[in-house]
Amino acid sequence: MLSKAGLFQFLDQAAQAYPDHPAAEEPGIGGITYRDLASLSDQLRDRLCHLGVQPGDRVGIYLHKSIDSLASIFGILKTGAAYVPVDPGAPAARDAYILNDCQVKVVIVEAGYVDALQEELKQLGSFPALISLPGTGGGQSLKQALDQAQRDDPAPASQTAQANAEHLAYILYTSGSTGKPKGVMLTHRAAISFVDWCSEVFEPLHEDRFSSHAPFHFDLSILDIYVPIKHGATVIIISEELGKDPVRLAPFISTNKISVWYSTPSILSFLVQYGKLDRYDYASLRTILFAGEVFPIKHLRMLKNALPEPRYFNLYGPTETNVCTYYEIPAVISDDIVKPFPIGMACSHYEIKVLNDEGQEVPFGQEGELCGYGLGMMEGYWNLPERTASAFWIDADGKKWYRTGDIVIEEHPGIYTYISRRDRMVKKRGYRVELGEIEAGLYRHPAVREAAVIALEDPENGVRVRAFLSCKEDKRPSLIELKRFCAENLPNYMIPDLFTFLDVLPKTSTDKINYQGLKQIPV
Repeated sequence: MLSKAGLFQFLDQAAQAYPDHPAAEEPGIGGITYRDLASLSDQLRDRLCHLGVQPGDRVGIYLHKSIDSLASIFGILKTGAAYVPVDPGAPAARDAYILNDCQVKVVIVEAGYVDALQEELKQLGSFPALISLPGTGGGQSLKQALDQAQRDDPAPASQTAQANAEHLAYILYTSGSTGKPKGVMLTHRAAISFVDWCSEVFEPLHEDRFSSHAPFHFDLSILDIYVPIKHGATVIIISEELGKDPVRLAPFISTNKISVWYSTPSILSFLVQYGKLDRYDYASLRTILFAGEVFPIKHLRMLKNALPEPRYFNLYGPTETNVCTYYEIPAVISDDIVKPFPIGMACSHYEIKVLNDEGQEVPFGQEGELCGYGLGMMEGYWNLPERTASAFWIDADGKKWYRTGDIVIEEHPGIYTYISRRDRMVKKRGYRVELGEIEAGLYRHPAVREAAVIALEDPENGVRVRAFLSCKEDKRPSLIELKRFCAENLPNYMIPDLFTFLDVLPKTSTDKINYQGLKQIPV
């Protein structure tokens, strides 16, 4: 049974139980108590309702991760609308596409992004209302913007929407194979089932201090936000800049007494290699969670040796399911272990099947596609009914199983090991990347005639993305020009690591790009 029908109830309940306890901190910038976070979210709820936001609408968040964006999430949920977070570091055109695609009613946006966003939205014929913040940090900018709006155009107090587990809570856009990102629709029920499972397995405490490392447009943030809020714990917000700097991150975790850490393996790998962990005190750290990509066993062993006290968990699941399997790492990783650990067993709110191409369960010990069924599944992809239909396998009882596209093997009863991807989607720095979207971005360069992108196995860092290009003219763009172009057209994590120029890209007998042939070309 779900603990709540609406995610926002976690905040209101914590505000009643622990009004003066710190709900969130931005070290060096500011913090906010549960009472004040609930009050700020109520103030935003009133403003959004005054702007016409109703249950079932969508509201965009175009802010850096901060207490301001955290309060925005809860203010939006209290109207009954779904929040749609976008990456402020991505090109404005991509973010505008997302906000237009799901027809947001309002966008909460930093002032520095307003002009570029409005220009892109105008070209799409989209004119949502904007709540412009002078910046972000500590919740002060959101409070300032709302206070000014209240003086200029008073908004009456509104009632928090009636909680309904079936309502959409958020839409997270992921890389799309067509070159356009697609919106994964998640309900309150889906998120709450995951939060309840986390409570069951990780046993969070009111005294805990949770890292908030993932950006809010990334599905790892669902644990970061709602699990600590449910338990009246404290969310420690880590900026994107700090989160990528292991030299600064190592003392930060110690100084801020973080007790529960959650991130992609790549961040933890950098931390153990470059963070000089032996210099700091990590007595508070009791749980380390990782997800989003394979953790190279060499680096995991190094981390376990450096920080032996915490419990370690490998969490697995695409955005469409959030976490659907998990595996607790043993206390000691012996030297003879060379393969990554399994993705583990089904979470309590999920069932797992491994199917072949015909939709039949494979015998124990054989490879097949992992499919999941449970409360945590998405409703579907926004405005993509055919893509939604193809994403599920429906069994004889009418149950819809999400087809992850991941090939796994059940090596031990109920324990699954990841083998590979079925399609051309890869994980890079924890982000899900469709190689086709990178190709679509490269094709926007005026000099590019053909583009093809492959992923290369990298035992040290997971994957590297290699782009092959043929150009229209003899003069090829320089590497600096290409990198600059990609930065303007793709999120940073999608920029290829390597570029190779060919006169003509190899083709198959059906005149398609020969990706297998490209993989044979030496780096």
